[in-house]
Amino acid sequence: NAEVLQQSWIYRFAQIVLSGLVSIVWRVRVFNRRYEPTEGGVLYIANHQSFLDPILVAYSLQRPMNFMARDSLFKNKHFAKVIRTFNAFPVKRGTGDIGAIKESLRRLKSGHQLIVFPEGTRTDDGHIQPFKPGPAMLAQRGATWTVPVLIDGGELVWPKGHKFPALGNIIVQYGEPIHQSVAKQMTSDELTQLL
Repeated sequence: NAEVLQQSWIYRFAQIVLSGLVSIVWRVRVFNRRYEPTEGGVLYIANHQSFLDPILVAYSLQRPMNFMARDSLFKNKHFAKVIRTFNAFPVKRGTGDIGAIKESLRRLKSGHQLIVFPEGTRTDDGHIQPFKPGPAMLAQRGATWTVPVLIDGGELVWPKGHKFPALGNIIVQYGEPIHQSVAKQMTSDELTQLL
């Protein structure tokens, strides 16, 4: 429909602008972009280093991304409208938000791409923190493919507690996709450990 087409155009335009901005402001090296599946619902599991992470994971991919965003970002109706245009939906952090889980599953089963940060919050020191169990469930029940993503250097460019980012080098590396049939053969703990 017309709204989806307009959303797609806005998303693509923003992607082009952000791609130029990212390449001008930071030295971002992206590895294994070829691992992006061309079809099916895809769950991207990434470590969380800075506010830049959703952009870093999505900007170089061919297919549009969907994002979970903390519910407080939707309190301002104007900003909520903007981030919904970029396929964001709210999640209540730290609550096991059933609504957000159902929406994640719906989007994955509809063939969309979704990024989640299973640590639940940004790192304080650059080290990967323990993963929450929810993303493994999404991989086993909703995603055709699950792609692990490593972000390195983001915590130095925009450390937690800083209002603005600095210049620096960042690496984004995509791992080999894991098919749902493989994910289902593992326990939640085994899949989380693999990711």
